[in-house]
Amino acid sequence: MVKCVSILGSTGSIGRQSLDIISRLEGVKVAALTAGTSVERMAQQCREFLPELAVMATKEAADALADSISGLPVRIAWGEPGLLEAAAIESADCVITAVVGMVGLKPTLAAIRAGKRIGLANKETLVCAGELVMAEAERYGVEIIPVDSEHSAIFQCLMGCENPRQIKRLILTCSGGPFFGMSREELRGVTKSDALKHPNWKMGAKITIDCATLMNKGLEVIEAMRLYRLPLEQVDVVIHRQSIAHSFVEFVDGAVMAQLGAPDMRLPIQLALTYPERVACPVEPLDLTKCGALTFCEPDMNNFPCLALARRCAKIGGTACAVMNGANEEAVALFLDDKIGFYDIYELVAGAVEAVSNVMDPTLEDILEADRQARQFVRDRYLRVR
Repeated sequence: MVKCVSILGSTGSIGRQSLDIISRLEGVKVAALTAGTSVERMAQQCREFLPELAVMATKEAADALADSISGLPVRIAWGEPGLLEAAAIESADCVITAVVGMVGLKPTLAAIRAGKRIGLANKETLVCAGELVMAEAERYGVEIIPVDSEHSAIFQCLMGCENPRQIKRLILTCSGGPFFGMSREELRGVTKSDALKHPNWKMGAKITIDCATLMNKGLEVIEAMRLYRLPLEQVDVVIHRQSIAHSFVEFVDGAVMAQLGAPDMRLPIQLALTYPERVACPVEPLDLTKCGALTFCEPDMNNFPCLALARRCAKIGGTACAVMNGANEEAVALFLDDKIGFYDIYELVAGAVEAVSNVMDPTLEDILEADRQARQFVRDRYLRVR
């Protein structure tokens, strides 16, 4: 079990649930917290957990936080330098990477190079730079323990499996989001409010939209490839509306292992902190006699083309996944601002993948530049057609 934790993105959904778990684990302390501009929520967390360091995204937010918690023994920083400091802070032995998007890449690398256990909730890190990140983790002997429910399920199913050749395929489950079963014509008229109504999970806005387009599952396919060092052909997706079976591993002998549990992110978060131990969790245990029938079907990649696009980018390799991810982040932000429609997300992302040159065997600089160009493509295309 870890002893001291730094949480990157502490005011978001995963960050708040991480702190809830930490508050219940005896002897676990908080070294650093980081957030965007949620000053009031960060101030509350600082008062309760007394971290050594609190980091805000902007100087204005940092100044406001300083005024709000004046007198507390908490040092305040801001911007990327503060985020990197929080990721590598000496007193922490584990870093929960719960920031959203590409912003998580550099601090994740900083935490790895500082020898911290990574509780990985920032899937974009492996989507955009998975080979680079995993190579650094191997170089520094760092554990990367997934916090996403699907990847945590796979991690648990593979405990004790030391030979990857025993794995036939990984099967990620997907709820199907709020628009499961809808036709393309029906989907053209959906709104932001509709898309934010996830049937099973309470998450941040960006990931909830990604669940609605099925892009989130595409990102998770790529993340699974990188995390478990498997080719695309060995990673599949099934729709499982109940979100009870969190993923499966099929072995070469035909055995299929699943991890089941209530749809509550505190379960995988706690395991990332206590592994290899298991301790009592505040989540209500799963009652198999009351959860009803468990159903499975193939995903509809015709009406939800983002999943197919993600698989195509994974097959292309190079910077294609970084381009896709950057374009998606920009397009989802436009959708959340009510500036584009639901299917415009896919059109903008697919357009960026075609327009931005792909670089094979990319360096970190190549990945960051691909991300920048993808975002610029989306912004420029939006300005031309609005």
